[in-house]
Amino acid sequence: MLKIEDLQVSIGDREVLQHIDLEIKPGETHILFGPNGSGKTTLLMTILGYPQYRVTAGKIEFKGVDITHMPVHERTRLGIGMSFQRPPTIHGLKTRQMVQICGRGAVDVEALAAKVNFTDFLERDINAGFSGGEIKRSELLQLMAQDADLLLFDEPESGVDLENIALIGNTISSLLQRDFRIDADLTQKDRRQQRTKMGLIITHTGFILDYVTADKGQVLYDGVMSCKSNPLEIFRCIKQAGYEECVRCTT
Repeated sequence: MLKIEDLQVSIGDREVLQHIDLEIKPGETHILFGPNGSGKTTLLMTILGYPQYRVTAGKIEFKGVDITHMPVHERTRLGIGMSFQRPPTIHGLKTRQMVQICGRGAVDVEALAAKVNFTDFLERDINAGFSGGEIKRSELLQLMAQDADLLLFDEPESGVDLENIALIGNTISSLLQRDFRIDADLTQKDRRQQRTKMGLIITHTGFILDYVTADKGQVLYDGVMSCKSNPLEIFRCIKQAGYEECVRCTT
């Protein structure tokens, strides 16, 4: 459902991504590792369609539609949603209103907010005075309302304290239709057939793997994809040898 072919992306005069190939099938969750400044956020922003991330070559397809040059709002209507690492504060717009907008008015805001312990924040302006963990929960609440088919997560564990990380990790797992109790009794093929959601999670710490199982992992290093393998194996290599050595050993 998501297919990226030979993608090259520039910001201003600087080329950030080079020859990116990526395919995420229905029911799959992918983890993308990489150090800060490697181009991970650029890739997510390009998939979502932010105009300052300029595609100079290649193609992005979603649900069989070429979305390479499609505006952001049309991509979200197709079913792409994103949790941002550093979303802006929006004064004058209440969290309740934002959730209603994301769900096009057809959501039970109170019920969704209760799932992420966010009921007390519904009448506050978006992200105004929120802690890191509260911002993440606000982002997840909006994603739940949107009910997107492709879920993009930009460093979901970044800036989150221990009190919030388990809730956030388990909520992401639920959004991606990954239930350990159900998965344990199914074959890999059956698990994937029962899921419809797709996920792409970017991380440089790997802590999210304590809460979310992923099908495939890759490393993005200096704007180039490498190290396609089991996510836990990649994470183990990174911890033992670092990103540069991990990439060198697989090229």
